[in-house]
Amino acid sequence: MNRELFNAVRNSLFSRSTMPRGDLVAHACYTRKPFEEEKRMRRLLLHATAAALVCCNPAFAQSYPSKAVRMIVPFPPGGGTDYTARLIGQKLSEMWGQPVVIENRPGASTIIGSEIVVKSAPDGYTLLMGSTNHTINPSLIAKLPYDTIRDFTPITVALTSSYVLVVHPSLPVKSVKELIALARARKGEITYSSSGTSGPQHLAGELFKMMAQVDIIHVPYKGGGPAVTALVGGHVQMQFATPPSALAHVKQGRLRALAVSAAKRSETFPGLPTIAEAALPGYEALTWWGLLGPARLPREIVNKIHTDVVKVVQMPDVRERVAREGVTPAATSPEQFQAMIDRDIVLHGKIVKAANIRVD
Repeated sequence: MNRELFNAVRNSLFSRSTMPRGDLVAHACYTRKPFEEEKRMRRLLLHATAAALVCCNPAFAQSYPSKAVRMIVPFPPGGGTDYTARLIGQKLSEMWGQPVVIENRPGASTIIGSEIVVKSAPDGYTLLMGSTNHTINPSLIAKLPYDTIRDFTPITVALTSSYVLVVHPSLPVKSVKELIALARARKGEITYSSSGTSGPQHLAGELFKMMAQVDIIHVPYKGGGPAVTALVGGHVQMQFATPPSALAHVKQGRLRALAVSAAKRSETFPGLPTIAEAALPGYEALTWWGLLGPARLPREIVNKIHTDVVKVVQMPDVRERVAREGVTPAATSPEQFQAMIDRDIVLHGKIVKAANIRVD
């Protein structure tokens, strides 16, 4: 451990001032430095100290984790993000011999949970299980309390999932090309459901609308379950559904599947083409779930977590389990994850702007 560095920073933070009392009074009167700003600077220095101590002490990284790790899920229990966190967290806990505590902190379009991680020490003991919403928020919320690029350290995308384009059987189409032709003939009449305004399903629909040059109407619901129920009941005509929510209905003939939204065909729906090959070259819409840490997370810790998550998603029982859900192991490198975030922010920004999407 670099003891001199630790002592120097500790003394700068906590030692009593040697300034004469009269000068202290004058200083307090005229510097106009708010107490909150002082607290913010102290927190930044503490974080810098933690990062410096880790970087200067390789043994710290080698022994990581030596205590419980918090994994923040910015959604309520249930759903894809919570599912992924609990699956990965359980396996990591078994590998590390330390608890991985899943902490659901929903609210404010994932901002509440994300901000907890931003404000945490960069020591690997507070992580965020992020999702596609992480790259949508910058285009929707003008004043985020953090910078989506600067204030996080991408570690790895654990799992990804495409959507499956499904229609109600009453709609007289059996291919994407037929759907596009019908939508152009029935301008403004065909509706599609999603799990909510500004969510990944909504943006998948708006991207389709833009690329196919059709006028289809978005009908948001409060969750993926109600959105599928509405489609099965014939209240809307189509949806970009998650594979788990659509698979049983497709098998039982209550919905008709036309294509998948990924760039490659799905193992869950092997007979379906991609939307890109069926009608719209270049179309791709995915949802992802990945781990991020706060800014300045030491590379040794990043590598440790990344390596172990890769091992988890390659386990036969994990691969079999997620395959049943229509989900694909990803295990990207930190650099690939960063590139994905950069790309998605730009893409989602274009969709949000073109579709004039606003949050309530």
